[in-house]
Order: sequence, then C-alpha cells, then structure tokens
Amino acid sequence: MKKLFLIALILSTFVSCKNETETLKTITVDYPKTNKIVITDTIFGEAVEDPYRWLEDDRSKETESWVKSQNEATFGYLDNIPYRKELKERLTKLWNYEKIGSPFKEGDYTYFYKNDGLQNQYVIYRYKTSEDPSTAEVFLDPNTFKEDGTISLGGASFSKNGKTLAYAISEGGSDWRKILVMNTETKEIVEDTLVDIKFSGMSWYKNEGFYYSSYDKPKGSELSAKTDQHKVYYHKLGTKQSEDLLIFGGTPEQKHRYIRGGVTEDDRYLVISASISTSGNKLFIKDLTEPNSQLITVLNHTDSDSNIIENVGSKLYIATNLDAPNKKIVTVDASNPTPENWVDFIPETKNVLTPSNGGGSFFANYMVDAVSKVLQYDYDGKLIREVELPGVGSVSGFSAKKEDKELYYSFTNYVTPGSIYKYDIEKGTSELYKKPNIDFNPEAYESKQVFYTSKDGTKVPMIITYKKGLELNGKNPTILYGYGGFNISLTPSFSIANAVWMEQGGVYAVPNLRGGGEYGKAWHDAGTKLQKQNVFDDFIAAAEYLISEHYTSSDYLAIRGGSNGGLLVGATMTQRPDLMKVALPAVGVLDMLRYHTFTAGAGWAYDYGTAEDSKEMFDYLKGYSPVHNVKKGVEYPATLVTTGDHDDRVVPAHSFKFAAELQSKQTGNNPTLIRIETDAGHGAGTPVSKTIDQYADIFGFTLYNMGYEVLPTKIEEKIKG
Repeated sequence: MKKLFLIALILSTFVSCKNETETLKTITVDYPKTNKIVITDTIFGEAVEDPYRWLEDDRSKETESWVKSQNEATFGYLDNIPYRKELKERLTKLWNYEKIGSPFKEGDYTYFYKNDGLQNQYVIYRYKTSEDPSTAEVFLDPNTFKEDGTISLGGASFSKNGKTLAYAISEGGSDWRKILVMNTETKEIVEDTLVDIKFSGMSWYKNEGFYYSSYDKPKGSELSAKTDQHKVYYHKLGTKQSEDLLIFGGTPEQKHRYIRGGVTEDDRYLVISASISTSGNKLFIKDLTEPNSQLITVLNHTDSDSNIIENVGSKLYIATNLDAPNKKIVTVDASNPTPENWVDFIPETKNVLTPSNGGGSFFANYMVDAVSKVLQYDYDGKLIREVELPGVGSVSGFSAKKEDKELYYSFTNYVTPGSIYKYDIEKGTSELYKKPNIDFNPEAYESKQVFYTSKDGTKVPMIITYKKGLELNGKNPTILYGYGGFNISLTPSFSIANAVWMEQGGVYAVPNLRGGGEYGKAWHDAGTKLQKQNVFDDFIAAAEYLISEHYTSSDYLAIRGGSNGGLLVGATMTQRPDLMKVALPAVGVLDMLRYHTFTAGAGWAYDYGTAEDSKEMFDYLKGYSPVHNVKKGVEYPATLVTTGDHDDRVVPAHSFKFAAELQSKQTGNNPTLIRIETDAGHGAGTPVSKTIDQYADIFGFTLYNMGYEVLPTKIEEKIKG
C-alpha cells in the first residue's frame, strides 16, 4: 500500500482569538493499489494508453473490490475530521422544515407534493377541490417503495379525467425506469408494470392510454452499455407491454438518440420531437382525430430547438430559436406548418425567452443577466402586463390548464428559500400562498452581481453571496460553483446546503459561464467543441477575480461542479492546480476520448465533439481531457471526487479513472480521494439522508484542507467571547 501522510498544517493567527497556533491532526491515508493493465488505442495515428480501462466494467469483481477499498480509504479519512458530525447535525436541523410544492388540479382533486422535513422522498397529497385543503390526505408515498429511500418517483402523469395515474419509479438512481398504472379512486395498481423505459415522459391520449419513450435493452451492462436508438410507443390501457404500438423510431430513417411524444391539451395532435444530440430537434405532428393520419413534418433538420407549446384548433404556437438565438414564438397552420409559413407572434428580444401558457394567456419568462422578468400576453400577441414579481431572483411555474383562472409560481434566489405565490390570471395580482418556516435568516446575507473580464475580453456575470459584514481579507472560505454547458442556465436559487456553508462564513460564487444558456444560442455555442476552452477560461477568470478582490485567496478557494460541471472542475484543476486549495468534481465527464461510447453519451457531441470526428477534434479533446492531463511531478489541490455506483448517465468509470490517475501521480501532501455512493445515480431521486451525509463530507473535507481545526463559527464565537 502506498501511504501518504498529511503533514501538520499550522493555523494562522486569525484562527485563535489568543493569537495562538493550533496544529491540525495528522491523517494517514492508505491508498489502495490500482492495477495498471495498459490497453492502447490508435486514434488518427497516435497511440493513446488507457491503463485503467478495466474499471469500466461495472459488473466485475475486480471493480467491486476497488470501489470497496477506495471507500474504506476515503471514509477512514473523513471519519477523522473533527467537526464532520457537527456539520451533519446542522445540515439535518436546517433541512428539517416542511417543503410544499405548487398545487395542481387533476379531475375532482387538487394535488401537491410535500416533504415533512427529513423524509427521503417527497409525498403526493390530495384533497377534493370542492373541499378545504386541510382535508388533504396522502395519495402516493414513495418512501414506502423501499425502506432506505433508494427507490424514487421518476415522474407522474394523470389521464385527462384524472381517474388514472401512470407513474415511473427509479431504482438506485438509475435512468432506467418502470411505469406503474394506478386507479386514483381506489389507489390500486390496475395493470402489469411496464419495464425497461429510459428518458421518457408519459403523455395521455384522452383516458385511453399514453405515449412513452425508450431504447431496446442493451446487451451487457445496463448501467454502461451504449443506448443509441430511441423509440416512441403507445400503451393502450388493458393491453400488455409487448403489444404496445411503435409510433416513431426503429428504422434507419427514424434513428435518433432522444425522441419524445406529447399530446396537445385538446387531444388533437401528437407532437414528436426527435434529436440526435442534446441540442437541436426535428419536429413532427400527427392528427389524432383522423384514424389513419400520417406524420406531418414541421421541421426536417436539427438546426434549432423548436417545440409546439400550444394550439387553438389547427393554429400552432411554436417556441423556436431558428433564426432567433434568444428564442421567439411563431404561429402557423397545421395544414402547412413548415418554417417558410411561420409568422412571428412574440418576436425575439435581446433577452432569452422561456415561454409557458395557462388560463388563456402566454407568459414570456425572460432572463435578464440570469434574473427573471415575466411578461403576460393574450392569444392575439398583445402585451397585457409585466408581472410584478416578489423580488430579484428566479421564478418558475407560470403554467396551468386553459380553463384555470389562477396559477401558482415559485420564487427564489440565493438567500430566499423557495416560496409559492398564487397568481390571478385576469387581474394580474399575486398573493403569498406558502412560505417555508426555516431556521435561516435571509436578512443576514446578501447577494451581489458583478461582471468580470475573461481571458479573451468577454464580460461574464457572477453572483457572489455571503454573510453581511464580510471582511475582504483574502481569508474567507469560498466555493466557486460552475457548469458552463448544454445551454443550461444557472439562475439564482436557494440551497439548504449552501446556507450552511454561508453560516460558516463561507462565500458562494456562481459565474454564468459560456456554454450555458444565459445569453442564448450564441452564448451556448461559444463554449462548445473547439471553443470549449472558453468555459474553462471563464471559470479561471472568476477565481482570479475573487482573489484579486480579496474575497478569498488560493489557500481558501474550492471549485465545485457536477456532470458537465465535473468536467469543468477536472479541466480547471489540471490546467491551473495552483489556483485553488480544494477541488470537488462530482459525477464528472472526465474521459473525453471515450465518453461517447457509454450509455447515451454520444448525444453530447453537440457540446463536445468526439475523438472520432477529426484529427483536430481529437487533439483538442485530448488537450483538456482531465483523465489524460494528470501529470507526474505536479501538486494538485486536495481533491474529493464524488460519484454513484448506479450512475448510468455519466458512468462512474470517468471518476474511477480520474481518481486512479491522481493517486498514481500526485506530488506533495494533498489528499486525492474518491467517495462512491452506493445505490445512487446521477443525482435525481437521491434520498435526503444520503444527500445530508454527502454534504457533511464535502464541507468537512473542504474546510479541513483549508486549515480549519474547528468550524469557523466556533472560531467566531471564541473571538467574540
């Protein structure tokens, strides 16, 4: 066993109110030996060694043994952090408040999701709409699916009359789902369970059946084997899954990686969206009022993201970024729906549009420097009003059925726990419906948006949140969190875990990196393929800004991100290991030469490109791929890699290989550990108990490696005392 001894770290005088020095406990890490079995690929004439490919086999005894031994080493370290238990207790206490989702009507009932506080999964409640909400009863409790909470609800869809429910479950966090069908009056399961379903919604046609999507079950490991051809099926109630009708997919002409089918609210049209990647889709409609109708093509290419969001008879309303990078809404008749016939309904603006509709209105939710602004329009495209929001932050949920007179939306920002508001659609007035009773005082904290300059001169926004009265002395523990990809926008939202971090005097900073969707398609594209380095440069520049403005320094800076954000952390720490003290890559895409060979990874090629595309693309990917850029003789920051053994989105082999490379080549005394959650996937559906444990470990690891022997709040109390 290779041993690394974490040398004694000396706390600076600010740690002790008596200007005494205190010494951190020495923690010994026994790293398990990771065998090297070199496999060599030749890509565009270049030999690329892959010594840890054996870790890709998630079913092997060798991989199972490696996971067990790595966890033993990691938890042996974490168990010795003196305040880990305190962090867990505080996280548990703060987490323990009632959380309620927005109400929604189905049939004769009003439903809502609720968590009493520490329940592993949210519970669905309901009451008769004609009765008092206080009569609400438990309708479906996912906590009963499995005692430890590792079977979660993965989606729910009601028939048009509300008398039947189709709901999906996920086991161990897997993207593979099962669908059960329930009679909502008796709460009895009324059909055989549908199995082997992935990346699917459930969209009802009247009360007769529903459409769903899936792949053929892959040969080999269902957690890592490639899934490449998506299909849409129709399940008619009362029939077996083997009799389900294949609607789209399954032929060379209809081969796409992501397909979804949805029925319009009036049951007139089936809408099919088909994509080969995570950006761009073809669009088709089928008239369900005609028994033998054919699919009609709306869009025959994947150059845009376009979706039908509403229809009035044959008049279609389409949200699109075709020739409109920030999105707009157009209208067209279903009889001739191709783009040359589109008419602008809500034109493109300088801000990115996310539209919704309900109660006879359209709601245009715009991002203005990552903050929400909502405009309400009628069905003629006339502006009714700007919706007065509760504050500066993010809103979601401006949708309802056509006949509804009111809707519910949520509001949040980095210091405001999510609150629900009831909105009168005709009057345009909001009233507070539910505000959480949480042991956190937003008034004690502040968020500040700044704009900093990236390497190539691009201005990038960042929101920095911290406790009021923060001293800019360069010694504040700081987490810099980023994503930067897949057109995903990071807008202000409250996190219980981040609240605990900020209670400890921590700074939480979130830049809106290129690759995201905050400024539309152009901003997204500027962080893709041969421009991916822009994302890393933006993140590095954010760190340098925080240091130059004395929010923190390299000794007190941690970088964190998950999935594509895990790639961001891996690339940043291998390019600039001097910049941060701690690196926290979670469920990361870390082997850029092979990511496309697992599960649905090939669908990420719009953002990344693949090593098979060209010599130029191969060289570019290899130039930043974290697994391929760990070098001997370099001292990397203290690193805690996190992943789940059931992650079938970004397979854990990415994290396994990266951790093995770091442990093999790390110079100096910073620990390089991997924490592998069992019976957990990419994140969705993770039980609250596991989430709390994970954050206690992450924050404990971070603070300990920044030199804290006791929690910063204890130091503050000591100074005040």
